[in-house]
Amino acid sequence: MVHRTLVTQLEAGGTGRFPVLAHMTYDADDPFAVTVVFSHDGRVLARWRLDRQMLADGIRRPVGEGDVRMRPQSTGQWEELRLEFFGDSHVDGERHHAVVLAWAPAVVSFLDETYEVVRPGHEEVSVDGFLAEVIAGG
Repeated sequence: MVHRTLVTQLEAGGTGRFPVLAHMTYDADDPFAVTVVFSHDGRVLARWRLDRQMLADGIRRPVGEGDVRMRPQSTGQWEELRLEFFGDSHVDGERHHAVVLAWAPAVVSFLDETYEVVRPGHEEVSVDGFLAEVIAGG
């Protein structure tokens, strides 16, 4: 298992950015996913399961069309990964929307550690284990 905590920046409307922690975890038992728990002042703000390959691709180019979108963003001195999360709809029909910016080299370093556990293209999922979970849950 690989775990890393990054200090990221939550973009808060017109008020600028404020720091939040992103606790990133990779487990070889779920080789395609990275779990990220965002927290601030000891409170969990959100928990997302992200596709590991999508996270890697988002460092280099825009990816995602649904609830999660990522793209590289440069501020001139910083190379960042921009993560956009879309949630449930408001009463007015607009969706909840959050933007988190992470320092791209830290994300790349985390991904490199995950590749030491399971190399890209070598991910495997136990079909028997998956079927047992489905049957037990049904």
